[in-house]
Amino acid sequence: MQGTVPTVPLGHPPRRQAPSQRGATARSHGPQAVHEALICVALPALAISGEHGQLTGHGLDGFYRGGRRLLARCRVRVGGAEPLPVQGRMLAADRARFVGTVRTTGDAGPDPAVTVERLRDAEGIERITLRSAAAQEMRLGVEVSLGTDLAELGAVAAGMAGPEIPPGVHASGLRWAAPGVQAVVTADPPPGDVLASAGLLGWEIRLPPGGTRSIELRVRMEVPGGPRPAETVAPRGRGGTMPWGEAEADGDDPRAAALLAAALDDLRALLVRDPLHPGDVHLAAGIPWRCGRLAPAEALWAARMTLPLGVRLAAGTLRTLARTQLSGPGADNGRIAGALRHAGPHLPPGCTGVEATLLFPVVLAEARRWGLPDQEVRPLLPAAERCLAWLRHAVGDGKYLADPPPGGPYRCETQAHAHRAALLGADLLEAYGRPGAEAWREWATALRRRFREDFWADDLGGGRPLAARTADGRGIPLLGCAAAHLLDTGLLGGGEYAPGLLDKVQTEQLARLFGGPALDSGWGLRSLGAKEPGYNPFGHRSGAVRIHETAVAVAGLAAAGYENEAGALLRGVLDAAGAFGYRLPEMYAGEQRSAKGAPLPHPAACRPAAVAGAGAVQLLTALAGVRPDVPAGSVAIRPPRTAPLGALRFTGLRVAEQPFAVRISRLGLGMVEEAADGLQLGV
Repeated sequence: MQGTVPTVPLGHPPRRQAPSQRGATARSHGPQAVHEALICVALPALAISGEHGQLTGHGLDGFYRGGRRLLARCRVRVGGAEPLPVQGRMLAADRARFVGTVRTTGDAGPDPAVTVERLRDAEGIERITLRSAAAQEMRLGVEVSLGTDLAELGAVAAGMAGPEIPPGVHASGLRWAAPGVQAVVTADPPPGDVLASAGLLGWEIRLPPGGTRSIELRVRMEVPGGPRPAETVAPRGRGGTMPWGEAEADGDDPRAAALLAAALDDLRALLVRDPLHPGDVHLAAGIPWRCGRLAPAEALWAARMTLPLGVRLAAGTLRTLARTQLSGPGADNGRIAGALRHAGPHLPPGCTGVEATLLFPVVLAEARRWGLPDQEVRPLLPAAERCLAWLRHAVGDGKYLADPPPGGPYRCETQAHAHRAALLGADLLEAYGRPGAEAWREWATALRRRFREDFWADDLGGGRPLAARTADGRGIPLLGCAAAHLLDTGLLGGGEYAPGLLDKVQTEQLARLFGGPALDSGWGLRSLGAKEPGYNPFGHRSGAVRIHETAVAVAGLAAAGYENEAGALLRGVLDAAGAFGYRLPEMYAGEQRSAKGAPLPHPAACRPAAVAGAGAVQLLTALAGVRPDVPAGSVAIRPPRTAPLGALRFTGLRVAEQPFAVRISRLGLGMVEEAADGLQLGV
């Protein structure tokens, strides 16, 4: 018939592999590399694959929910061939887009006529869209090969996943079952061909000239006879459930806006509810290794560093951790439980529970300064008092706090945590008429006096802080980014910072060391100086750049008046962030920056990570220098006079749980543009 466009078939139907040819999910024992993976996160759901977009069943590839891999393999073939990958990129923390091309027998010249786009959502939705640019209608065979092992995320991450489970047909897709859990994949439109033994779904699609056709796959978990799987904390479109508002940055340097937006996106994706108290949310430590059990120290650090965004996250985190506080007789009464953490080649593992216990009263005291209401502070006071009572018992008649107690070394950062807890804890006790405030201030004063002598090693270069002292009194003079905690003193009343453990001369020397090439890689602070024995640029505690401590150092240096050193570290991290699409990992290699180089990714770094996202917030908001004292009805701003990023404006911050906006000029002058009624403003 005149005007009919002939259909162009695409080659021969693909040869289907027998199940024995597909075999078990590929395994590689040991931690799986994730530095090149695109990870979509909306906890408790996530999806992981390479930039090509195919879920191969290798490594960590797959859709996960609640720590279980629901789908390990999802390979798309069009006309018997896998699309040629063109681009894979993140659209948001929970979504990714993958584009590939397919050559057909009807293509004239080198230009492919068919584009394959895959939009992947962490919640278990994948939309496959074929687009034709051909002048003729085409008939394309599309196959999706599916498989899974229903393995636990921990086993997959360690390379210990089991073999694939045989599927069965289920409605418009396939089902896999293991004891206590089932995974179901459904397709829309339903496939024209299902080969369950090979895990294959097939369609024959007609693509008109310039037309598109889509297939949507949905992956879901079923727990026979069990509760409904947990939902994401803050699904898109329900922003009211978020513990903070929509903060934004803009100014002379557009990278500040990009970094803050990416950090907030990652933090939203990491929000987790307490299952027994769904009104309380906290942040998971990171993906993929640290999204199971609550990591108390990381959750508290992230809550503290995001206080400029609001106090709701801090309140939920504190309430959640107060319920985990150890009780009963014995030395652990009042301590928050936490795992041991590797501390590098020179020190034994430290205790995250010790760090969390010392952080608890600090976060509560600072959240009060930022505007946590009295009716929410008072119920948490007993838990803070138990943390301080544990500290007193753990130190006993000794001079310093061992980590882990008893018998562990006396780490410099642990003494900084204890000193800060004592001072801010005293501030909290005094504000509510509780006994012991003056005793804690006296203890902190004595600790400062002892520490400045016992934890400082003099040398021809001006000296340095000791990394630790052993129980027998031997000093360990290693220099690393953990010393940044000596600059982190905590916020007291009137917008003033508590005194630090170091004196003025020692603080100036530490600032000089942080600005030197041994510690400053050009991309941020190394966890161990480049000249120290055992330095390894990829060592997560022996040379890699850690965002958390670099952010602590920038904020501490700026507060102490060492603005040039703070600005240099900040600009280095901002430069590094561009290499990661502004989605900062928890760490990256500490190799020295070169003129044309880029930071090397760490193959095992979490990304997203709570302390990296929150650290980015602290890095940027340190430039505003906001110092609130809501109980006293005041807020001051003291931005760095050097204005390291030029003019900068923040909107959507929160003080007294009301919107707060501030502008910093190129001369380092600050101006409050929006604040809660009744707050006295100062500069």
